Amino acid sequence: MSQRSAAIHFGLGLTAALGFVLGATAASADVDQGSIARGAKLYDKWYKVVKAEAPAESHPLYPAANEKYADNAGANWRCKECHGWDGLGADGAYSSGSHATGIKGINGMAGADPAAIVAVLVSPEHGYGDKLSEENLADLANFVAFGQEDYSVYIDAATKEVKGDAVAGGQVYGTVCTNCHGADGKEPKGMPPLGSLMGNPWEVMHKVLNGQPAETMPGLRAIDHQVSADVLAYIKTLPTE
Repeated sequence: MSQRSAAIHFGLGLTAALGFVLGATAASADVDQGSIARGAKLYDKWYKVVKAEAPAESHPLYPAANEKYADNAGANWRCKECHGWDGLGADGAYSSGSHATGIKGINGMAGADPAAIVAVLVSPEHGYGDKLSEENLADLANFVAFGQEDYSVYIDAATKEVKGDAVAGGQVYGTVCTNCHGADGKEPKGMPPLGSLMGNPWEVMHKVLNGQPAETMPGLRAIDHQVSADVLAYIKTLPTE
């Protein structure tokens, strides 16, 4: 068994009794941070990660009345579309607006036994049993159990202001991000300027922490998460168009 597989196997055996709670960014030295980050990318857009076609039919739990993605099956199969980038679902940033579904978040599963999360994912209602492999399900469950963030530490929900140091974030951006995104955040071509994405700081921080599905973008999850917040603060200084 590889070191990574052993870590995933170990993660699946952990239970809530171990005391893992929401916001424990270094969930445990015993849980593979690579598995958590990969699970976060699956939460973002799993079919890109596994190189599959997006489902052609709408997710069975997605409310048909929702105006945003009721007719976009691929989008409404993304975990984040119902549960939110902040994991709070109807109680978080997606409590209103075009993304609102009224569906609860995943925060109630923080610290839970990953095996119990897998059972939910493969249930007929969620329907991921024939779409994700055992390893994919393990990674996604590890993210839900051990990778959720208390974003209120880094982002003011009312104002969307980031609690970060833009100067420090600029140093990280200049050494980690600029090769792909350019000094002004306007690369790669075809992508909106990074500065224009800060209307949804939870999404940006999710991607800074974990990377972009099916891309080579590095994630910063394994280091102090305040560093990611600092990067967001710097991104907010970049051009929006």
